Amino acid sequence: MIVVNKFTIDWVEIITVGNEVVSGRTVNSNATNIARRMQSLGFTINRVTSVRDEEDEIVDVITSALRRKNKVIIITGGLGPTYDDITSQSLAKALNRKLEQNVKALEQIKEKYRKRNLELTPERIKMAFIPEGAQPVDNNKGIAPGIYVNVEGVEILATPGVPSEMEDVLENFIRSFLKYRPAFKYYEANLEVQGVMESAIAPHIAELVKKYFPIYIKTHPQGKELEKPVLRIQIALSSDNEMEAKKKIEDSKRELLNVIHALHGTVTDQGTS
Repeated sequence: MIVVNKFTIDWVEIITVGNEVVSGRTVNSNATNIARRMQSLGFTINRVTSVRDEEDEIVDVITSALRRKNKVIIITGGLGPTYDDITSQSLAKALNRKLEQNVKALEQIKEKYRKRNLELTPERIKMAFIPEGAQPVDNNKGIAPGIYVNVEGVEILATPGVPSEMEDVLENFIRSFLKYRPAFKYYEANLEVQGVMESAIAPHIAELVKKYFPIYIKTHPQGKELEKPVLRIQIALSSDNEMEAKKKIEDSKRELLNVIHALHGTVTDQGTS
């Protein structure tokens, strides 16, 4: 926590790992989505850094982020089974901790491959190695678990780089692990939509996010995009101004409902909390 001009700023730093991101081959959508989600909880984004799949470089950006006294550090990418997936070992080195096989992580990975009747190879077992004292974070969209570790009050999360997996791990982290919350009240509204493809509603959501910044609107597909699309839509915001926050939630929801009806979808309002 850093105090500037009598205001407490709750910093979050985002680190994306991957040659493909640094080279520009892959658009860094993960950083954008993490920033929006954490801002919706009342955090302030301090810095976003992209780094190549090189251990020394990853260690350097992690240790630098720790020196900046961030409340939360989120690292995305590099948790997979290949030789260049080295985020976990780099995190262990940055924290001066052993890299060890985590029993819970291994069981999660075993179960996922067992269901697919696939062999548990050394490359697959590799994803169960995390820094000593860290905890695996559920990944319901893929194989590699996320990694959570608290270092003297700084909460660190590492997620896979696949966007759908990153989002799932991030939500599980927020729901089950994140201990610190800014001094804001959290508001959330949820809709279930049938008959509207995620790709059709996406540009409208992008406009609403800009219009009602720093609101967070996220679609969670439950059905099949081209057959029977079903979306759960989350609208979230943290604020110290209850009236303003509720107004932004309700105004954005009303506009979103108009879009859904224009796209011939049916919607169930699951309430606001």
